[in-house]
Amino acid sequence: MRLAAIDCGTNSVRLLIAEAADPDRPPVDLIRRMEIVRLGHGVDRTGRLDPDAIERTRVALADYAEQIRATGAVRTRMVATSATRDAANADEFRAMVVATLGVAPEVITGDEEAALSFAGAVTGLPDTITPPYLVVDIGGGSTEFVRGTAVPEQAISVDIGCVRLTERHLVDDPPTPAQIEAAETDIGAAVDRALAVVPGRGTDQVVGLAGSVTTVTALALGLAAYDPAAIHHARVPYGQVADISGRLLGMTRDERLALPVMHPGRADVIGAGALILRILLERVGAGSVVASEHDILDGIISTLR
Repeated sequence: MRLAAIDCGTNSVRLLIAEAADPDRPPVDLIRRMEIVRLGHGVDRTGRLDPDAIERTRVALADYAEQIRATGAVRTRMVATSATRDAANADEFRAMVVATLGVAPEVITGDEEAALSFAGAVTGLPDTITPPYLVVDIGGGSTEFVRGTAVPEQAISVDIGCVRLTERHLVDDPPTPAQIEAAETDIGAAVDRALAVVPGRGTDQVVGLAGSVTTVTALALGLAAYDPAAIHHARVPYGQVADISGRLLGMTRDERLALPVMHPGRADVIGAGALILRILLERVGAGSVVASEHDILDGIISTLR
């Protein structure tokens, strides 16, 4: 049985088509894709989805719909997260998705997003990473914190993400020290709010999801090209995270774009994403982060079986 999951976030829209032949075994990936559409561009300032951003998303979804039909997927679920939760004109987005994809998007809550991310992240973790886990999903508009063992036990979503923080604070290229300090203050306050709800201080079992974490991991590994297999379950020490965060914030967009592992649509926001990861590890007191290429998409697939 072939299943399709779509995750539409603030920065990207992603597709996973998987074969779920054996109920006792994890599904097998057939297609895993990402398009940077920046749906959440300007939402923090205007409270609305930009028409151009909706159109970029429509183009990506039309391509995904064709692949879903071509592979014969029998069930499709699409979830929309931070940017769509915040937008006053979410109904326009919903109508576009139904017309393009044939299914309605589910605008999920931060808690629902966190639970799906956790389900995807903890499947297949090696024995060296032991529960309870603190799963952190650094998105474009929000960051989810989830603590649990086999299932989530505490979860919270806070409004710090790489797109939101870049638009709010890191507006120069490269950002000024004052802008970075303002972002650090914002991030630190949000992380402290999250850790008051989700106990995680002192753990060294932090599992990090999404493009900011995987890109920092790729840089830490010194990869010549982005390699999901090498990144998946790699552990990055805090010192490397801090060093990479500082270097990225000191670069121009063009300099970041020249890095061999950098996705073109992530070059302008990766500094904020790396900064969130650095401060998060500091506040938790963790010595490292384990990167996971399995995330909310895998969690969505698990709900369709």
